[in-house]
Amino acid sequence: MNRTLLERTRATLDQLRDELLAERHDGHHWTGTLSPSALSTATAISAMSSVLIHSVGSLRSGCITDEKIRHCVTSGVQYLQSQQNEDGGFGDTDRSHSNIATSYLVLAAAALADQAMGSTLTSESIAALEKYIAQMGGLDALKQRYGTDKTFVVPILTNMAIAGLVPWKAVAALPFEAAIFPQSMYRLLQMPVVSYAIPALVAIGQARHFHGPRAFFPIRWVRAAAVGRSMGVLEKMQPQSGGYLEATPLTSFVVMSLAVTKRANHNVSRRGLKFLKESMNEDGSWPIDTNLATWVTSLSMNALAADPTDDRAWCTPDLVEWHLGCQHEVRHPFTGAEPGGWGWSDLSGAVPDSDDTPAAILALGHIKASLDGERKQSCEESIAAGRSWLLKLQNRDGGWPTFCRGWGKLPFDRSSNDLTAHALRALVVDDVAETEARIGRHIALGARFLEKNQEPDGSWLPLWFGNQDRSDESNPVYGTSRVLLAANSGLLNPKALQAGCQYLVKNQNSDGGWGGGGSIAPWLKKNQFREFEFVSSVEETALAVEALVTVALCGKNSSLLTMDEDTKRDRMSETDRNEAQSVVQHGGTKAMSQAIIDGVEFLLDSVDQKRHRLPWPIGFYFAKLWYHERLYPLIFTTGALGTYLQLAADKPAQQGSTNKTNSLQNHTQTLPEV
Repeated sequence: MNRTLLERTRATLDQLRDELLAERHDGHHWTGTLSPSALSTATAISAMSSVLIHSVGSLRSGCITDEKIRHCVTSGVQYLQSQQNEDGGFGDTDRSHSNIATSYLVLAAAALADQAMGSTLTSESIAALEKYIAQMGGLDALKQRYGTDKTFVVPILTNMAIAGLVPWKAVAALPFEAAIFPQSMYRLLQMPVVSYAIPALVAIGQARHFHGPRAFFPIRWVRAAAVGRSMGVLEKMQPQSGGYLEATPLTSFVVMSLAVTKRANHNVSRRGLKFLKESMNEDGSWPIDTNLATWVTSLSMNALAADPTDDRAWCTPDLVEWHLGCQHEVRHPFTGAEPGGWGWSDLSGAVPDSDDTPAAILALGHIKASLDGERKQSCEESIAAGRSWLLKLQNRDGGWPTFCRGWGKLPFDRSSNDLTAHALRALVVDDVAETEARIGRHIALGARFLEKNQEPDGSWLPLWFGNQDRSDESNPVYGTSRVLLAANSGLLNPKALQAGCQYLVKNQNSDGGWGGGGSIAPWLKKNQFREFEFVSSVEETALAVEALVTVALCGKNSSLLTMDEDTKRDRMSETDRNEAQSVVQHGGTKAMSQAIIDGVEFLLDSVDQKRHRLPWPIGFYFAKLWYHERLYPLIFTTGALGTYLQLAADKPAQQGSTNKTNSLQNHTQTLPEV
């Protein structure tokens, strides 16, 4: 018997919920699994090889010995040997296109491993790698990839200089002496690197100072005098785990730079080596970061809560305590961030930021109604502290940066659309915007930032996610979806919402999904997948479906109808208002409704074929380092289908956050199978 779309969706969502709940670590929170990374593996090999080459005498750092370092290097080289692409280059993950940065890092790692212990890639692999680099344009192509941002290009060149592949004069000098100033002054000093890269600035800057061309006397004297004090900054910023930001590349660059300056036995180096050894995967690879436990837990909680029948039975006391415990309660030594925010992980190297903090606030908003008195009060206090933290982070342009307010215009420090939309959603938890004029002013600035930064085609571009099959590696599907999810907050200009919805509808792929590109089908075919005609990714499709349904759920209480009359006249003409109503009322246009149905069908088929267990590299890490996260497609699909059932069932999910949805009786009129 053929089942209706609604029946299939319900059955699939029940399956996904069971799978997601089974993924909990220790029975209460989620940890996830980040993809192995050739880039991270290469930097770790270079760091450990540099220690073997430059350490004075035998290295002993707790359980880290020369023998164990050699084992790590050998295993890492073997992993890299298995990851070379057909074009001779290397990509960041096992599903990534080759790129010039990772390829150069692998070349440097191979050279250093050979110098340290004679373990390297085969001569055929190195020849193919060198040919790829030459065809891509060599060092000029590397510098072009990052433009004026020195955050990653200088570390890569430093790695190559340590390996003897380029002279030290090719490495730009970094003002490591600036690190000794108070953190509050960093943004005023116009640092050439982004806020999270201070450890690299110090260690690499010192390596260049000792090995590169001598600077003029006054500068040389100032830098020589600052070596000791800036090393103190390195020690202060290093977390208990030893891994800066829990990130293998950043930690590796610090360790190799200290090793080449004969400081492999420094406490910073020892702790960094310990981190690298402990974070290696069983297959000899390293991930880009240890884990995203706090982030994927918040996302999982929000996805489960989207189901209109969800009873919060998964919300155990242990989960609540763990999640509340991830909130930072002291000033952070790395960025100087005040208490109140959440980072991406519960580990010591995580730093509070403006994407993980809203996700955590929204998750707590969903569960607090189901908590007892004391836990509910703790939850409300955490939400209030998180909101205050977000308000202090907002930039003057109205948008939210990742870590530090007013730092600069370099990538990953400037305001961004996805973070701003996420922050706005968190700020209206518990209708605080209606009771606190101060928050209302911040919200208005954020909404104007989003309107100003909408692309001419109606899309928004994100900061932390990309699409490797687009020439500019941007991901407008992700960015637009994240902004449209703020529709139910009643904050966004309806004309902007309309344009965003139209962008998604017009850019739906022929298979019914969104995003992806030409690299998906060959990879599926290569891995003997039963069907390989797909173009779209599960992650991007799920986000687009959730976004379109969210706009449809706004209904008569949309932002258009909650604006006062003066605001309506100022922001929209009468014609524009009438056109926008077709999107935010009655479930949207027929084209939008059909797009939702086709997207849901794609997701249901993907789950049937277990594609929701095959993550795709849509994630950007620092400096455009690609990753995929094993739980993303499962989490995103769970959230999308749950949100769709809200629309189909005319019943919004239980919310601890603002819900401006009224009657949805008209919303299913253009959804034929529901």
